[in-house]
Amino acid sequence: MGDRLAGRVCVVTGAGQGMGRASAMEMAREGARVVVADINEEMGAETVRLIEEEGGTATMIRVDLRDTASIKALMDGAAAHFGGIDVVHANAAIHETDLTDKTSIEELDEAVWDVVNDINLKAVWLCTKYAVPYLKKSDAPSIVNVASTGSRVSYPMAGAYCATKGGVAMLTKASATDLAKFGIRVNCYCPGAIRTPMMQKYVDAADDPAAMEKVLTGSHLLPRLGEPEEVAKLAVFLACSDSSFITGASYLIDGGALAWRGVRD
Repeated sequence: MGDRLAGRVCVVTGAGQGMGRASAMEMAREGARVVVADINEEMGAETVRLIEEEGGTATMIRVDLRDTASIKALMDGAAAHFGGIDVVHANAAIHETDLTDKTSIEELDEAVWDVVNDINLKAVWLCTKYAVPYLKKSDAPSIVNVASTGSRVSYPMAGAYCATKGGVAMLTKASATDLAKFGIRVNCYCPGAIRTPMMQKYVDAADDPAAMEKVLTGSHLLPRLGEPEEVAKLAVFLACSDSSFITGASYLIDGGALAWRGVRD
């Protein structure tokens, strides 16, 4: 157990699984009091249980990221429960393929586009908007957003996902610009292929899962999928005072995928 976030209140969206769960747990290990925010109460409760088993402190608040009132209630509830908010980690996201198998630009249904935009981009802004009154009262406030390598390069059949993640990267810069006067730092990171439940579901659904995983990791200079726990270490760094002179930045955590134009054999 560390102390880099000792006493801090950290709100993590999408904390019921994957990178969100790993980040919530790592923040708790560093002394944070964690608000596990997820639409799935069962998975969120499991994250709380895992944190508490390790001696950490956490509570679960259900949030629907397509509902403005629900996002505001999350921030108000988090601040009421723990006495404030110091860190917001906007992690939750969705992909077109979670909703439909018709994901090309010309086939994508407008309703699917709207869901992806609401959860991946609009909700990140709303989380920031409704957390700011509480972050202003913190002596070391930080917002950590999750973009993607898809914010810098495009993926086939993922126009909505890439557009929203590109938006998150620019929203991060805009938020850092507007909120600097309050001492609120805003940064984001861009994961490559990480072994999350969402990614594993995609791999397992392939006709040849091993071949699909090879495709996903083919551009990684480090020849494997990343692990959520590795991403969580970066989230903690950006949340804590170790990154106190960093704001408006976007960090790649992609195994070197965007460092070159190649594909490994």
